[in-house]
Amino acid sequence: MSGLTWGGVDCQRLAEEYGTPLYVYDSGIIRARCREIREKFLARWVNTRARYAGKAFLTRAMAKLIHEEGLGLDVVSFGELQTALSVNFPTERIEMNGNAKSREDIELAVNSGVGRIIVDHPDELRVIEEYSRRAGRSQKILIRVTPGVDSHTHSHIATGQTGSKFGFPIEGSMLRDAIEYARNSEYIDFRGLHFHVGSQLFSNQDHLTALENIMNLIRDLHREMNITVRELNFGGGFGAVINPSVPSVRLEDFTDPMMRLLHSKCEEYNLEVPRAIIEPGRWVVSEAGITIYRVENIKELPKVTYIAVNGGMSDNPRYALYQAEYEAVSVREPDAPAYDRDGGTHVSVVGKCCESGDVLIDNAKLPRLDAGDLIALYNTGAYTFSMSSSYNRLLRPAVVFVEDGKAKLVVERESIDDLLKGDLL
Repeated sequence: MSGLTWGGVDCQRLAEEYGTPLYVYDSGIIRARCREIREKFLARWVNTRARYAGKAFLTRAMAKLIHEEGLGLDVVSFGELQTALSVNFPTERIEMNGNAKSREDIELAVNSGVGRIIVDHPDELRVIEEYSRRAGRSQKILIRVTPGVDSHTHSHIATGQTGSKFGFPIEGSMLRDAIEYARNSEYIDFRGLHFHVGSQLFSNQDHLTALENIMNLIRDLHREMNITVRELNFGGGFGAVINPSVPSVRLEDFTDPMMRLLHSKCEEYNLEVPRAIIEPGRWVVSEAGITIYRVENIKELPKVTYIAVNGGMSDNPRYALYQAEYEAVSVREPDAPAYDRDGGTHVSVVGKCCESGDVLIDNAKLPRLDAGDLIALYNTGAYTFSMSSSYNRLLRPAVVFVEDGKAKLVVERESIDDLLKGDLL
């Protein structure tokens, strides 16, 4: 059996050179996903745009890659925007999103000239207006609405249901008052609406139900207020599979039905077809990433075997947060069959944090391992590096891009000096 390779690079060598835990991204897979967006959405449908949702994974190298691939960028914080600006990402292709923007967020967004600010609260309009007035120009905005869809995913990553912390509800006066305020402002240019139903969805039904609700809203706004929605952002949420042997979700299985529905509803309601925008994040990067760990010890108890590794919820809190599913393989023998110690023993891959909930895989299928062996978790490209912490004063892992047999360090491993920086006596 041959050892695991990723992006044409031997994972054992990567661990030896860069240490573990280690985030490894096949940038060729990321570029292929960007190409799929261009070919299956942007080229197939007129008047469309795509924005990568940076919250899934954003470093300077990633921002540069997205720029090179011709996509835009969705950011949700001062830090994410500054990361993009540090590599001269074209600001007209950046949108500032998020439900609790600070004045500093909005000031930087306006002053740097981002293409769109996606408004999530009425008070944001007044702050945008203030900084736009100072800048002497108007700021283009979308307003985020809650489509009233309870998506089929974990409750912690559902965003489109009534009562969500995100967006303006369709019903009531809050949304209409915000649109009226924007329409009457010299310094705000209302362009349209934004919605997002949730994450890690494998059926397009929730997206279509949400879009139908939004199209009815657009019809009503046109009839009631003579409002033309010129842009409509569908959000993202397309699912990522947990093992590379399983076929990936096809982008067009989501975007084609949505675009057909958009056009048919506009024709039915005699409306101008708005520019359509998508903002996938996880779908672009999740399957491109693996995390390599070293096994520290193996504890065999009567009903469970614990494989304890040298990372855990500090570098990947997703199981602890919402029971995200992963699969792992031995780096030395990725095709080795799972070891069954006594006809049914439960195997859990756990981390080194002092928490019972520090679990990476609750029911792992792994061969017999020894302390010092390496394992790799698939599908860790999204929301791992972004969510990593120094809990228990553990050091954040390095990030390596691999492609066509070559490896490039893009984020250095955190050092003790980094950890203690700013920690004053």
